[in-house]
Amino acid sequence: MRIPPHATPLERLWAWAYRALCALVLLFLIAPILVVIPLSFNAEPYFTFTPRMLALDPEGYSLRWYDTLLTFGMQAPEAPRDAAWWRDAWKNAHWIRAAKNSLIIGIASTAVATVLGTLAALGLARPEMPFRRAVMAILISPMIVPIIITATGLFFFYSSAGLTGSYLGIVLAHATLGIPFVIITVTATLVGFDQSLNRAAASLGASPARTFFKVTLPLILPGVISGALFAFVTSFDEVVVVLFIAAFDQQTIPRQMWNGIREQLSPAILAVATILVMVSVGLLTAIELLRRRSERLRGLSPS
Repeated sequence: MRIPPHATPLERLWAWAYRALCALVLLFLIAPILVVIPLSFNAEPYFTFTPRMLALDPEGYSLRWYDTLLTFGMQAPEAPRDAAWWRDAWKNAHWIRAAKNSLIIGIASTAVATVLGTLAALGLARPEMPFRRAVMAILISPMIVPIIITATGLFFFYSSAGLTGSYLGIVLAHATLGIPFVIITVTATLVGFDQSLNRAAASLGASPARTFFKVTLPLILPGVISGALFAFVTSFDEVVVVLFIAAFDQQTIPRQMWNGIREQLSPAILAVATILVMVSVGLLTAIELLRRRSERLRGLSPS
């Protein structure tokens, strides 16, 4: 917030107080993250800052917990780190296996959620669609209903359909949670979309499919990608639904962290949390860049 030159002393005081208040609120929100990151480099198996860490002694910091992410569950973690060692880590390390499951499930559920959410948003954007508000409320209900209720309902439904304990069931469940984010972002993009472009393409002989892929999709693509990123983050961070639906050997990163907290409390969880924070920051940065690009395409100046 820029202070205008003609501002009175009271207005200048309020502007600086407003900035200080915003800084304090931001610090309060990110303080847990700021604590987790340095603790993940603790050389000791503690969840607190050691005297050597507070003294900034290099011996108080270590990458041992990041190394544990590679070695935990390996058959020969002490072997020379050659090609055979990396094959062992790729096949047997618990955290790597959980990361592979999270990526596979996240990508698959994101693809399903993006396609279905985009189609739903296109239908909801049409003014002639009946009961638009009711349909919209039903489609975004997974964002509003407590996740434990959604997970319970999915468990009973998937049990009768034979989808519990399968990767297909997990992918469909995560897609259900990600679809509302795609609908909201794509719908927001379609608000500023000029429908006369579609009519012009149709008047020139373009089929509905060609009009969508050549006219509509390129203009709403930033919103589609933003919704896909939100859906991926939702899937990558989900643990409650996995606890209800997944089998014992279908571990994802959040479920592996949950098991680690319950069974073997280790600072390796802090290392995983730090990596997830970095991934989330990168995805949010990409979403913000896409939002600005979408505003430029719609003729708005990014705020």
